[in-house]
Amino acid sequence: MKVLVAVKRVADYNVKVRPKADGTGADLNNVKMAINPFCEIAVEEAVRLKEKGIASEVIAVSVGDKACQEQIRTALALGADRGIHVESVGNLQPLAIAKLLKAVVDKEQPDLVLMGKQAIDGDNNQTGQMLGALANMPQGTFASEVIIADGKVAVTREVDGGLQTISLTLPAIVTTDLRLNEPRYAKLPNIMKAKKKPLDVLTPEDLAVDVAPRLTTVKVEPPAERAAGIKVASVAELVDKLRNEAKVI
Repeated sequence: MKVLVAVKRVADYNVKVRPKADGTGADLNNVKMAINPFCEIAVEEAVRLKEKGIASEVIAVSVGDKACQEQIRTALALGADRGIHVESVGNLQPLAIAKLLKAVVDKEQPDLVLMGKQAIDGDNNQTGQMLGALANMPQGTFASEVIIADGKVAVTREVDGGLQTISLTLPAIVTTDLRLNEPRYAKLPNIMKAKKKPLDVLTPEDLAVDVAPRLTTVKVEPPAERAAGIKVASVAELVDKLRNEAKVI
């Protein structure tokens, strides 16, 4: 079974990102970059499927500028077999990325597509669903457990009322949530071996995909600073402020 895993290059989650002075976007100069944490969970799940003998090949794919190859190499060091880099510069929005991934899916014909439920930069939670619609493939989102057997994948996902388990016929798309697994660390020997694993480079033109942005970012600014709290003298005063100022009761 062939598994395709999407990985995205984002600012490390430990870094506090600030907007640019002109408000056109986030300032990423000299910022440490890493694999999106949800994508890292997807890579770990794909590697575990291979270790169980369920998956025969794991392919890591990333879309973005040349620097994305660093994250693909990290996925290769974690256990992926080969990488695909769709090289494109500029503002890539979820729909454009979904179209590019759909073209890669058509080319590779994977049995399972694993990807993070969302990226921690845009926080859109859209690409997996868009890919499912474009590729006409069943999808299971927010997966906290994935079980594959008899040509189907059972996906347990968290919903408001508890846990929901759905059954998808392969090929399918699964987006991963935090509780699915705990990603491993890449060992030094595997990092060295990853440098020799194949990595193919494509462009949107190679895949005949238009990546022109459909949305325009008007302004990026930090959230307003939280105002200091106040102390109240009695429960009656607290209730009064909640009712008349906070408008919560």
